[in-house]
Amino acid sequence: MKKKSKVLFVSQEIFPYVEETPISKTSRHLPQAIQEKGKEIRVFMPRYGNINERRHSLHEVIRLSGMNLIISDSDHPLIIKVASIQSARMQVYFIDNDDFFSRKHALKDEKGKMFDDNDERAIFFVRGVVETIKKLGWQPDIIHCQGWFTGFMPLFIKKAFNDNPMFTDTKVVFSLSEHDEFKGSLDKEVSSKLVFDGITAKDVKQVNDPTYINLSKLAIDHSDGIILGSENVNAELVKYAKKSGKLVLPYKSETEYIQAYNEFYDSVMENVEELIED
Repeated sequence: MKKKSKVLFVSQEIFPYVEETPISKTSRHLPQAIQEKGKEIRVFMPRYGNINERRHSLHEVIRLSGMNLIISDSDHPLIIKVASIQSARMQVYFIDNDDFFSRKHALKDEKGKMFDDNDERAIFFVRGVVETIKKLGWQPDIIHCQGWFTGFMPLFIKKAFNDNPMFTDTKVVFSLSEHDEFKGSLDKEVSSKLVFDGITAKDVKQVNDPTYINLSKLAIDHSDGIILGSENVNAELVKYAKKSGKLVLPYKSETEYIQAYNEFYDSVMENVEELIED
């Protein structure tokens, strides 16, 4: 009997825990649909401070919490919480930490300004996901990353954790979207903060200037497949993705995307070559 494929969904936002956006809506319905198609799933997002824990029945998973992650020479406790979407028969895991996620806004302050430490928050988030998956002993075949906040995940999987048996054969898919673009850049020192076991300065030179474009290019460089998750993805990124030689899935409408994504996961796992539409 063929074993079920395992898909890990890592998203910067999932409805109904945050407001409904194109990304949060897809991140809510896609995992459920992929589970209904016979694949095993796990779902992760950050536990932003504006999430109502009582309303959504979040609770800490003590056996998974308690580890400290060092980011930029500082220790940060990793707290794991979980909630269930009963109608979807789906659990969502939340990466939490008081230093990074207690504030009452997600990625921008009340004036719409990006938080200065979003780079460290993003690093903590993706590393927290990896460490939690290791503790769960759940080996993903595919990791699907949605939102720029997940953009460091491909790098860590392919460079820092590629020798770990849990991730040696794991393929990474990254969605590009017009809906999560940000202006300006992350902290200029982010490239040095990313240097970690197996990650060198050369690996992260793409983000020596850490703009949205360059962060997305870094994600493309270390992914196995790229999904154009919206109709008007930045043209420079579309061109870069197509030139990368990676599998690229063109934009699919709301009625098409679930089946298309499911088949795309299979293609990426099997290293099947696909034609890229112009």
